[in-house]
Amino acid sequence: MAKITYVHPDGTSSVVDVEPGNSIMRGAKLAGVEGILAQCGGGATCGTCHIYVDRDNTKPLPAMHDLEDGLLCVTASPRQDNSRLSCQIPVSEELDGLVVHLPEKQL
Repeated sequence: MAKITYVHPDGTSSVVDVEPGNSIMRGAKLAGVEGILAQCGGGATCGTCHIYVDRDNTKPLPAMHDLEDGLLCVTASPRQDNSRLSCQIPVSEELDGLVVHLPEKQL
């Protein structure tokens, strides 16, 4: 299990034990974390699982693919240099302690 912290726009947070093999998006959905819509179910076609990876992150994240990069240009909340689609980040034990911030809106 990896503990992932989802920080809500109001500053509150949800800490979730996510089973390796799931994505950050799926971990949030399974735990009922509000703020990640994931309308496409993780297919990287909608951009409604946008997150901001904590700026102090030292955990190894996969490289961003062109499809993810393109979708981040049309998200409801502004893209930042730490923006990612949570469906494109698989959880592993190495991500234990990762902190992600949820945007103000997804649609």
